[in-house]
Amino acid sequence: MASAAQLKALFRSHLEGDQERFTAVAQQIASEAQRRGQGNLAHELRAILEAPNTMAFPGLQMTPPQAERQIDSMQLGGLVSVGFPDVKLSDMVLDEGMRGRLERVVLEQKQKDKLMNHGLVPRRKLLLVGAPGTGKTFAASALAGQLRVPLYTVLLDGLITKFMGETAAKLRLIFNFMARSRGVFLFDEFDAIGSKRAADNDVGEMRRVLNTFLVLLEQVETSSLVVTATNHPELLDSALFRRFDDLLEFPMPTDPLIERIIRLRLPQLQVVASDWTELIGFCRGLNFAELVKACDDAAKEAVLLDQGQVLASQMMKALRERKSFINRDKR
Repeated sequence: MASAAQLKALFRSHLEGDQERFTAVAQQIASEAQRRGQGNLAHELRAILEAPNTMAFPGLQMTPPQAERQIDSMQLGGLVSVGFPDVKLSDMVLDEGMRGRLERVVLEQKQKDKLMNHGLVPRRKLLLVGAPGTGKTFAASALAGQLRVPLYTVLLDGLITKFMGETAAKLRLIFNFMARSRGVFLFDEFDAIGSKRAADNDVGEMRRVLNTFLVLLEQVETSSLVVTATNHPELLDSALFRRFDDLLEFPMPTDPLIERIIRLRLPQLQVVASDWTELIGFCRGLNFAELVKACDDAAKEAVLLDQGQVLASQMMKALRERKSFINRDKR
């Protein structure tokens, strides 16, 4: 029979969506049943654990329909959307410093019980800053995928309203949900609610919203990751920064990362050394998202022409078109 401690750990891990811990405790219960001579029960428990998982997101205790129903039951419809990313940190092109910092977040989250037994709290509040297209939103998805938890994205157009007190009340609903559900909660374009309270265009209502966010972020007790992302860190109120456990700055791609992206996206690209020099030089100033789109454009042209390889000239053409599109958009 499972002990009281095992039952509590089993229930807690289920409610938090912590599949690894749930499986470990369940295996302990099966092993104890085996030691007590309950071989049939032990066999049945292990068969349940080892059965193929038919859920859309392997490892989660919650299916997408269940997540949607939970959002509706908490009156969060229009405020939060949920996704189940299948990307991992290994799918991202990162410099070693940034990869190490993100992997540290994942490690602390997976070993949170060990840290908390020593009076330590894992990183759970992250501020991501960087130019558009440098990987901030992708990083939030990769963290959710790596931890095998849902990605809850806060919908700012539903959150921010013109009615006094309503936005702050909606924030409280989101943080109440955050305290009860395990996942990655993403506040994208965070400067919309985190701008400096002394800004010239500030209004009293947004000051109250920011004050509410600061208090809720300070007080929330959650096993979730709170991830905020902004392209404009200079607009953020200074009081925000000390509330976060980590500030991650996403830079524009360097020459080695540019080459790595192109090689990963276009393994069939045929180039010589001089082509690489020209390609990398031409790519400078483009963000990760723009580089990926240019690679995909070159690949599509090669496919439509029934080529078995992508030519450097096709990649240059795609880059020129992408730069032309960007420059036209800026005018």
